[in-house]
Amino acid sequence: MLGHKAYIGEEFITTPYNKPKKAELSEIEKEENKKISSRKIGVEHLICRVKTFGVASDRSRLARHRYYQVIMAVCRLVRLDLNYLFILSHDI
Repeated sequence: MLGHKAYIGEEFITTPYNKPKKAELSEIEKEENKKISSRKIGVEHLICRVKTFGVASDRSRLARHRYYQVIMAVCRLVRLDLNYLFILSHDI
């Protein structure tokens, strides 16, 4: 799994390299950070799409089971929208 710098030290999470104090990252470390970032960006964009509905970013007053149902509905709508956009982009 990929994570951001807050997850450093977790066993199964790959995190980017931190810049040492008063030093620079090596070119290899910079390339690794770019690879990690390019893999994470798709997920970050999906999280942003879900948050535009407000349910995932605002404080909820719903019961827990209702909140789960609403979040799943939003995720399905985002997925449906992505599938629609994918079909449109590949339509001849």
